[in-house]
Amino acid sequence: MHYTTLGRTGLRVSVAGLGCGGFSRLGLKAGKTEDDAARLIEAAFDLGVNFIDTAPSYGTEGVVGKALRTIPRDQVVIATKAQVHRNNEWAPPERVVASLDNSLRVMGVDTIDVFNLHGIEADEYDYCLEKIAPALLEQKAKGKIKHIGLTENPIVDHTNEMLLRAMRDPVWEVVMVGFHMMHQGARRNVFPITQQKGIGTLLMFAVRSIFADPPRVAREMRALADKGLVEKWLGEAKDPLGFLIHEAGAANMTEAAYRYVRHEPGVDIVLFGTGSVEHLRANIAAIEKPPLPEADRTQLAKLFGHLAVGIGLDGHAVAPR
Repeated sequence: MHYTTLGRTGLRVSVAGLGCGGFSRLGLKAGKTEDDAARLIEAAFDLGVNFIDTAPSYGTEGVVGKALRTIPRDQVVIATKAQVHRNNEWAPPERVVASLDNSLRVMGVDTIDVFNLHGIEADEYDYCLEKIAPALLEQKAKGKIKHIGLTENPIVDHTNEMLLRAMRDPVWEVVMVGFHMMHQGARRNVFPITQQKGIGTLLMFAVRSIFADPPRVAREMRALADKGLVEKWLGEAKDPLGFLIHEAGAANMTEAAYRYVRHEPGVDIVLFGTGSVEHLRANIAAIEKPPLPEADRTQLAKLFGHLAVGIGLDGHAVAPR
């Protein structure tokens, strides 16, 4: 496993991070038990993964707590989250603190390494900065939080609008950003700033569902070509990303997607979800491979670097198309 330092936090983290949400939720959505899911976390740890990302809304904090009965707490970095705006209701600071306290209790830990505000949109940012951040700084001073961050909602924010505002404010030490082969805006909007300011980056949506579903890629390309957003031949091709699969390139599309984001300057941790040990091993192997050939990366930038329309940014509340 390769390791890096998460921005100015000083945390030494694996470049592959285990996401406990997504479509799988560690297999819970497919009917696996919490004990099964905890063993999956243990398997990831045995393979060198030391960063675990969860959230109350995922329903997996308890699973993380079970895994921590056998994994030394000081050898893993735990990130969780709290929501500030849901169902048209703003969470007051005391409710966010109560969420933090409940996460500590459920996971059986004394501190959260990275505490993120969850899925923040541009019109929610001022509330986070003015009302919630001071309360989080108080909890950090008490030792309940080591580092504070926030995650964007790329499903609706295709141009990193919220992060462009947040990265000006030093309270946020870590950000989670959406970035993949057909959603490259963070290369311009986010990574130059995070690298300059030492803000740690957690990458989501590297694969999600789209790159595991080649027919869907072809459908999306046809729709984009019809709108004049990509070259005509991409809309006519049965396998528009097939140029990535060759002897000197990637073995399959999922591998290509992980290798593409893993070696992007400015990316610290690539988050992935899984529900099985076999899938876990395949994802880690892909993330650990070398960069895609430069010619392939250049072609991807040429074909899709201009897009800001949210291709392949599926929410996990419903099954992908």
